[in-house]
Amino acid sequence: MTEFNYQLYSSRNHGPLGETLRMLAKAGYAGVEGYGALYAGLDDAALSRLRQELDGNRLNMPTGHFDLDMLEGDPDRSIKVARALGVRTVYGPFLPPDERPRDAEGWAAFGKRLNKIGQPILDAGLAFGWHNHDFEFVTLADGSRPIEHIFGAAPNLEWEADIAWIARGGADPDEWIDKYGDRITAVHVKDIAPKGENADEDGWADVGHGTLAWKELLDRLRQTNAAYFIVEHDKPSDDERFATRSIAAARKF
Repeated sequence: MTEFNYQLYSSRNHGPLGETLRMLAKAGYAGVEGYGALYAGLDDAALSRLRQELDGNRLNMPTGHFDLDMLEGDPDRSIKVARALGVRTVYGPFLPPDERPRDAEGWAAFGKRLNKIGQPILDAGLAFGWHNHDFEFVTLADGSRPIEHIFGAAPNLEWEADIAWIARGGADPDEWIDKYGDRITAVHVKDIAPKGENADEDGWADVGHGTLAWKELLDRLRQTNAAYFIVEHDKPSDDERFATRSIAAARKF
């Protein structure tokens, strides 16, 4: 049976963290995925306490999002945080709008940048990859898409495939799973509400209660190199409702 982890970003507006971890353990999650603001500024003692909280709830943190500024500016600190929390694969999560290239050449340069950013992570014995949003799948003027140029310039870059963001980018997830399935080492399992619904949650839905065909998607994604299936919602009004309903649905697929 597929085990599911939980992206803690989903609960950033809820908490406190200790209660969130207890709730996730009770719901049946195997682990969690961290994100930049969660461990930004934590000293060694605070990192140790966080690890103890995870261990106390029998949750691991095999993957984590690390902001590019942290990865580029202080790779040693990034590695130290990852090791303290048990993170085995580091994913760059996001590129701000004002930093996004506008053409194929620019996206290829960004892929080369990711190669450089990831090298210290790889040298430390960890894995490194990229987590997508929608903008990597928006068609460029020449008909290509940014994701093609990123991966073309970074042949060893792993991929944490956020399926719902692919769909929101106007692309067909199946096409890109086919094309880059060998790079997928983690998957964000999240759902999109029917058009016009869940406006207070930015149009996202609990997994299995939206428009994406998650049974079929999970069947396909289990055939890739994906080791982690991470439940996420960018803006749940009730994180406990989201967490419990989503894992209950996902376990049936």
